[in-house]
Amino acid sequence: MRERICGTIEAIVEEELEEALGAAPSQRVGANRTGYRHGKRPRTLSTSLGATTVMMPRARIADSGGKVREWRSSVIPRYQRRTERVDEAILGVYLSGTNTRRLRGALAPLLRGAPLSKDAVSRLVGRLREDFAAWARRDLGELKVRYLFLDGWYLRVRIGKKRVRAPVLVTLGVCADGRRVILDLRLAGAESEQGWLDAVHSLVARNLGAPVLAVIDGNPGLAAALKAQWPKLAIQRCTNHKLWNLLAKAPAHLREELAEDYRRMLYAESRAAVEQARVAFARKWRLRCQAVAKSFEEAGDQLFTFTASPISQWKALRTTNALERINEEFRRRTKTQASLPNEEAVLLLLFGLLHSGQVKLRRLVGWHDLTALNRGSEAA
Repeated sequence: MRERICGTIEAIVEEELEEALGAAPSQRVGANRTGYRHGKRPRTLSTSLGATTVMMPRARIADSGGKVREWRSSVIPRYQRRTERVDEAILGVYLSGTNTRRLRGALAPLLRGAPLSKDAVSRLVGRLREDFAAWARRDLGELKVRYLFLDGWYLRVRIGKKRVRAPVLVTLGVCADGRRVILDLRLAGAESEQGWLDAVHSLVARNLGAPVLAVIDGNPGLAAALKAQWPKLAIQRCTNHKLWNLLAKAPAHLREELAEDYRRMLYAESRAAVEQARVAFARKWRLRCQAVAKSFEEAGDQLFTFTASPISQWKALRTTNALERINEEFRRRTKTQASLPNEEAVLLLLFGLLHSGQVKLRRLVGWHDLTALNRGSEAA
């Protein structure tokens, strides 16, 4: 397998060089040639199957101004000694609170004797830190965000020599073409109105336009922060969060019946059917359980905002499940730890999962029906 990996890497790099030179080895192409090869040199890479030595071609290439320089591969950059997968494993273990000595022991089967110094780990963390800083400042105007999903995840982190539960405020956006993109990650002292207001102001400062809809849980501080910035913004309360609240209010012998009635109401086939089921649900549970009825009425119309959208998007807009899936992946990576070592490690670890592509976001269900919404926004 290592030999196959070696051959594949060498073939890819050779194709990259051939495209840069405009000619294959010994090929005569006249003025189309931009440079010449001059031998090869060995490069040892640590891969997921151990150390592999590849022969890197060398060449001199002329730029548009006629200046000759040494060719550099973008597939295997200068000084790279490990594949991205190995680097991701090193970063994940280090950010979870493991020192370099223990890290080498934990990843011994992966490194297979390859060197790993403190400086190498520091460079990896520094590069990830720079990438996160650039990502957190990037311009959001070109994304043309139409919908927002916002939620806070609580996890244990060591702050001021104490283990505390702190929320990570996460904002996901749905673009005009249906792509779902994480827009912002930040650690806050509490999931309060001010904490969310800081997050919203950051989005606006990075040129995020006014969205059409925001999908949130029942946090009152989040709703207040969104309304303070965008008074006309439509808000959808997560129907799953509300169901959990209703079940907590109901006696055990009524919970199955309650859940069935609730889902039948929300999964009705049309807006009129949803409204009819809503009236019947409220009437029935006022008689069956006052606590359930009161909690249901507290959400009001915000529990049914999704019915104003195309039916094809109802499944995606009823809940904050898009964020919950990312949260599950993050928790899976950290469930064996009592707490993360510091605040920075929380954000860098989560960003690392997103940045490396280990957490993939699919397009919004029913994204084709965003076309009419996009036209309306452009007209406005």
